[in-house]
Amino acid sequence: MQADVLTAAAQSEEAVNAESTYEIEVTTHSGEDDPEDNKSQLITREEVESSKKAYRFVKRTEDVVLSLVALIVLCIPMLIVALIVWVTSPGASPIFKQDRIGKNGRTFKLWKLRSMIPNAESKLDELMSQNEMDGPVFKIEEDPRITPVGKFIRKTSIDELPQLVNILRGDMSIVGPRPALPREVEQYGDYERQRLLVRPGLTCYWQTHHLRNEVSFEEWMKLDAKYVREYSFTEDWKLIFRTFSVIFHKEGE
Repeated sequence: MQADVLTAAAQSEEAVNAESTYEIEVTTHSGEDDPEDNKSQLITREEVESSKKAYRFVKRTEDVVLSLVALIVLCIPMLIVALIVWVTSPGASPIFKQDRIGKNGRTFKLWKLRSMIPNAESKLDELMSQNEMDGPVFKIEEDPRITPVGKFIRKTSIDELPQLVNILRGDMSIVGPRPALPREVEQYGDYERQRLLVRPGLTCYWQTHHLRNEVSFEEWMKLDAKYVREYSFTEDWKLIFRTFSVIFHKEGE
């Protein structure tokens, strides 16, 4: 059984690296900038791929095992919530799929439990003037597109549970920068594109920040760049435990 899991992890790693839609070209620069800024020291794809190989292999194995166990344990609660979403949002699938950008610019379908009205995407342009975030990210505190059930499953992060399937497939990891939308990535510079050098995750530094909706886009990118430079088993498990605390205290968006 253990050998089968390790083999599946290795095959998933190869599959995820096989295709790319956004070419990630990040070069290393030197300068006299503030060392706390780190914008003058960009990590490259080669540096990421050549370092911590054993860590990445074991991490992928953990992703496969933990996501599979979680799906088995949570399948009934997820089905119940999906049924509630289906009843309260007639005519729409309870599972919402959306294009996101993953490792090395690869596009994949992210899965979520529907928390918005069926035509939410078409209403985005009407709400752009109310955007409360800087940078290419869109977010408003009282988004009128969110359903009453959606507010609850967002607060408790239940809407994110279908992404366990994305993790099992190799699109995502348990820990890593949150997967960005294509329209956001199109506005990235070299510094922001560093976050695409690793698999996106279910949780990250930003996700566990107690004031994450008040974090600026620049600070968010710094947190993701910090993870790409410093990721380790210790940091991963710290973030996992912090995530449970956030969910328990209903600090989701």
